[in-house]
Amino acid sequence: MTITRRDYLRISGLGGLGLAGQGLLQGWAGDTDAAPSELPAMMRRRQRDHIQRFNMSGFTAPPLDKVRIGIIGLGQRGPAHMITMTHVEGTEIKALCDIRPEKAAAARKQIEGTAHAPDILTGPEDWKRVCERPDIDLVILTTPWYMHAMMAVYAMEHGKHVASEVPAAGTIEECWRLVETAERTRRHCMMMENYCYLPFQLLTLALARRGFFGEVVHGDCAYNTSKMGNNFSKTMYWDMWWLRQYAARRGNLYPTHGLGPVSTIMNINRGDRFEFLVSVESRDFMMREKAGELAAADEFFKPFAGMEYRGNMSSTLIRTAKGRTLMVQHDATSPSPHNLIHGIYGTRGAALYDPPPPRLSPGNHAWMPAEELKALEEKHTPKITLQLAELARQTGAGHGGTDLMEDWRLIDCLRHGLPLDQDVYDAAAWSAVVPLSQWSVLNRSNSIDIPDFTAGAWTSNKPNMDIELERGGRTRIVV
Repeated sequence: MTITRRDYLRISGLGGLGLAGQGLLQGWAGDTDAAPSELPAMMRRRQRDHIQRFNMSGFTAPPLDKVRIGIIGLGQRGPAHMITMTHVEGTEIKALCDIRPEKAAAARKQIEGTAHAPDILTGPEDWKRVCERPDIDLVILTTPWYMHAMMAVYAMEHGKHVASEVPAAGTIEECWRLVETAERTRRHCMMMENYCYLPFQLLTLALARRGFFGEVVHGDCAYNTSKMGNNFSKTMYWDMWWLRQYAARRGNLYPTHGLGPVSTIMNINRGDRFEFLVSVESRDFMMREKAGELAAADEFFKPFAGMEYRGNMSSTLIRTAKGRTLMVQHDATSPSPHNLIHGIYGTRGAALYDPPPPRLSPGNHAWMPAEELKALEEKHTPKITLQLAELARQTGAGHGGTDLMEDWRLIDCLRHGLPLDQDVYDAAAWSAVVPLSQWSVLNRSNSIDIPDFTAGAWTSNKPNMDIELERGGRTRIVV
């Protein structure tokens, strides 16, 4: 399969918004799914025309004794996954790919002295070479996220399993292409949402399964934390790509950190599904002003001073087929501490993660005293946390140890032929919030349906995330 420039323009979803869509990939720019008035009709046609030829929920691939890995993108997340994988038994890092030779060389230097001696590929089309290599089983995508779907499709077409950083797609068409390619090729396509493995999020998942909350009726989730320093840094992100994204798009650009754990608790795609959403957005109070201030002193920032940026706060409400609701926020500009919210509200109890400390309530209009919460944690902390938390600390894994947990769990499943904790339907449904929230914002916060990427199979699909490690769990961690 060859992805042409025309293909990329159709699926990348970056253009149609003027200057902000330009220069994101060496002059390539894409178009949005459709004009705002046309998107709902296009989605209805797409849904009607889709036939599920194979259900990827619960899919198991033949076990791999050794998982041979290629990593594409070595800016921020790529080296983190690379280092973590060197601690996981049964892995072999075969290739590192980035269009910046210095990034690839620096990454390989970090694992000198280990059992891994990956090749370095740095040509503009070398990401395709990684996907085409017969000695690679798993491609990990850590490029700018608007490239993820294009690369994931190509990798699956060449027989590779895919683990993509978040989000996995930026348009509804990309979401469908991920689903249809995974179903046709029968290759895993997992979006690596590491926040699903945070200890309190895993605890609330275990409690939900044991009935602590009763029927879960609502969830609050967010990714609110100031990224102004990062987004306006000349060195943090290649080609200032995150800043360009905030000018090219509206709505929630980064929903999955908060959405993933709550969706898992609600068994989205496995007994329930997203039905429709509405989204509202504040105006931009900070980014254009910041760009203007920087441009006054530095010629480099002058093109950014003329851009219109996404607002400070994006708030999206989702209703599910079973009548539950979710609120998803994203604010990456206001000077806020890191806040995921992670509020779980049920008919018998509630939980709240942020602002700290994490809290639980048994439904008596009060949060549990600290000693009761500790006793509950000791009784209900799932096995995956008990088995890996200390090892994560010893290996220095990022994001509170969640990087080790998700990478270890991915490899353990591939080595034992088990279903992955997150599948392609999760990747599509969670990522779909990006383009659909934009549509709602641009249409005065009108509601828009969310596609059923499972084609009705959500009514019988079984829950995922084997947090008690009833199967597998035997892959070792090398500290």
